[in-house]
Amino acid sequence: MEDAAVVHGEPHQDGSGPPKVDTEVEVLHEKVTKQIIKEGQGEKPSKYATCFVHYRAWSASTQHKFEDTWQEQRPIELIIGKEKKEMQGLGIGLSNMKSGERALLHVGWELGYGKEGSFSFPNVPPMADIIYEVELVGFDETKEGKPRSDMTVEERIGAADRRRMDGNAFFKEEKLEEAMQQYEMAIAYMGDDFMFQLFGKYSDMALAVKNSCHLNMAACFIKLKKFEDAIMQCSIVLSEDVNNAKALYRRGKARAELGQTEAAREDLLKARKYAPNDKAITAELRLLAEHEKLVYQKQKEMYRGMLGPRPEPKPQKTNWLALFWLWLVSLFSRIFKRETKKSD
Repeated sequence: MEDAAVVHGEPHQDGSGPPKVDTEVEVLHEKVTKQIIKEGQGEKPSKYATCFVHYRAWSASTQHKFEDTWQEQRPIELIIGKEKKEMQGLGIGLSNMKSGERALLHVGWELGYGKEGSFSFPNVPPMADIIYEVELVGFDETKEGKPRSDMTVEERIGAADRRRMDGNAFFKEEKLEEAMQQYEMAIAYMGDDFMFQLFGKYSDMALAVKNSCHLNMAACFIKLKKFEDAIMQCSIVLSEDVNNAKALYRRGKARAELGQTEAAREDLLKARKYAPNDKAITAELRLLAEHEKLVYQKQKEMYRGMLGPRPEPKPQKTNWLALFWLWLVSLFSRIFKRETKKSD
């Protein structure tokens, strides 16, 4: 793992409407119910905890989806007890969830966008009950409920780095889902709006933490055999640092697993150029060459089986009648020539 995320995969729903859930309905409030889609672990956030959240939201009456944070590729931040008025129902749901839990919430319009609704962004009809598909990525238990926007640069980078280190500890224990939650929360501290404001040593410090989280996310995805997601994580790092050997190596490894041989070789050769003594890169190039050789042999055998063995020339049968006829013609020809000479 690195010494110093984009969001890990979107839930497997078709996105056209709220997911169908058949688990028990839990009443959290007169206007809020919850059904668990995926169990979480650990404790629930207390008041003023800073939660990192992904969600989709639909108007219950029209089934119109009006928000989707997964499309933004970054979780939002919500402080329990300090949420916006239109997110009170969502806050109640989150306060009854564990880290990593995904649930379906039904929220009455009184705890949503109210009697008037919203005609700007998001567009929500008047008196619209709301359905949320929500995932609590994780949370920080802070007494003061200090949002990221109020943190100093050092505080934000430090908070992200602590998350990265917690993720590394989970990774070493093979707790990959928990590790990715930590990396995802770390990357939430390093949003584009924050990164654009940095320069000099602070920019370098933040980028080191951010890129480390992307690379560690890629390592998790490779272990989980989610190779497309691993490629995306590495590509984000390479967009900032084209010579990053670890990003090239892990992207090459993921591409090789997907059978993208030429692209994998290109990445691995570049990685070896920047890290010529890295044994893992050399080993991966050797595996790629062996795989190509094996594929070639299999294709050769397959084509041989399809076309069959090369036909041997068949011996031709002797036509005795034709031979006799040729002999007879030759005999008469010699006799005729002999008689011709005598007459001369």
